Amino acid sequence: MSRSSILLILAAGLGLTACAPSEPAKYRVAVATLQHETCTFCPGGDIGVDDWLERLAGDDVLSSGSYVRGFVAQAEDYGDMELVGLRSPSGVFGGSSRSWNTQEAYEEFVSEMLADLQAAMPVDGVYLALHGAMGVRGVPRPEAELARRVREVVGPDVPIAGTFDLHGNEDAEFLEHADFAFVTKRYPHYDAALQGARAARAIHRVASGTYTPVSATRKPGIITATVHQWTGQSPSMDIMERARRWEARETDVFVSVFYGYPWTDVPDVGATVHVMTNGDQALADRIADDMNDFMWRVREDFAVGSYPLPDEAARIVRGAVAEGATPVAVGDHSDRPGDATHILKAFRAAGIERVLHGAISDPGVLEALEASGATPGDPFDMPVGGFTPSGGSPERIAGTLTYFGPWEGYDRVAVVAFDEGSAVIVVPAYTQITNPEAFRFGSLTPEDFDVFVVKSRVHFRRGFDETGFAPTIVVVEAPGPFVGTTYLDALPYENVDLSALYPYGTPPGR
Repeated sequence: MSRSSILLILAAGLGLTACAPSEPAKYRVAVATLQHETCTFCPGGDIGVDDWLERLAGDDVLSSGSYVRGFVAQAEDYGDMELVGLRSPSGVFGGSSRSWNTQEAYEEFVSEMLADLQAAMPVDGVYLALHGAMGVRGVPRPEAELARRVREVVGPDVPIAGTFDLHGNEDAEFLEHADFAFVTKRYPHYDAALQGARAARAIHRVASGTYTPVSATRKPGIITATVHQWTGQSPSMDIMERARRWEARETDVFVSVFYGYPWTDVPDVGATVHVMTNGDQALADRIADDMNDFMWRVREDFAVGSYPLPDEAARIVRGAVAEGATPVAVGDHSDRPGDATHILKAFRAAGIERVLHGAISDPGVLEALEASGATPGDPFDMPVGGFTPSGGSPERIAGTLTYFGPWEGYDRVAVVAFDEGSAVIVVPAYTQITNPEAFRFGSLTPEDFDVFVVKSRVHFRRGFDETGFAPTIVVVEAPGPFVGTTYLDALPYENVDLSALYPYGTPPGR
């Protein structure tokens, strides 16, 4: 019996599942995922073990999201990589509207991963599908800490590669323990699978002896709201294009840029540049310095911007409707809890018709409908939303319940028709819709509306803007108090010194 067959039998006996190639495997690679974008300022409550929606293991890990699927596809192309999924959590109820992850949950999940990794040894590589903006109480740099613990298990010579969302907060510590960090270069993130594939190629090359990774890290000293980070506009697109040019111009170079996620109150918040080369430290440093200096030169346009408040946005939208520049897509960018009613109130006051608000979170409304045995066709008359400090105040909606059932993974959502051709979708937690086709359910059809209001900063551009669906795009600022604001100095940071970050101060050495 071959060594790989014995290892497969042992893995099955240990509760692990392996993806076996058609040819005998040369390289055995462990795969795990731990992804959460944590809004530590959000009022959704700390995230414990039971708040994670799924517990994956074995082959389920190997199909868990775009990054991992890209990694697996590239590994299958090689034909000599055996992939072993390590137990991993997936998905949090409420997504990024929830607050800190508890240390107990983090320790439980990481302990399970490491136990599976230990059981799978020896391995020739480890792939970690991460996000980069996870916040864990008592663990300042959770992704770097995970890499450190993985390194303790596998030893100094086994390659470790991580993939990340460009909203990650990282510094040099991750690459002190891992060899590669691959970050999406597009926002919305069309290239997650490409970064997963890069991780597979990198691990394969190190394992096969054709790549010796060295790296350089720089922190430009810039903090910026994610709404400014859309890669469809300058200078965000210019920063990522500069990274791609370096990768195209030099051999065996990878340039990763984190824009950062300012709503995670962690010490490594803000922009970061990682450069990885094949044994050429001088080249890594030269590229890292160039990227660092370029980001500093374009800092003002990158980090500073303004958006209309709800009343002004209402005037803009009314003008677009009058001119026939519809549909209009409106991004309620700052509403992390999902309950804000500022735009709803302003648009109603302005008399804007045929508006779909998709969606406003209010679990209390849904519970009341459930308790009353409500069915479509029933009259509806309740206050909606506005139950958190940043959400404003509830808005009374009198209309007709047109749908009460499952949508977007929830067991129950409500659709209420009101005013002149308008509707609101009430959901139990923050919900970001990125494609107008998501609104084709029940009796809803996108064609019935001129204006779509979604709780999104940039991701909604994927289906509403970059497809040509909506000729008018309006991003709206909240009147405060703030959670997902561009006014980051309004946030009660405890672990971040804004005076050392542009545009709120001057970084050391600048």
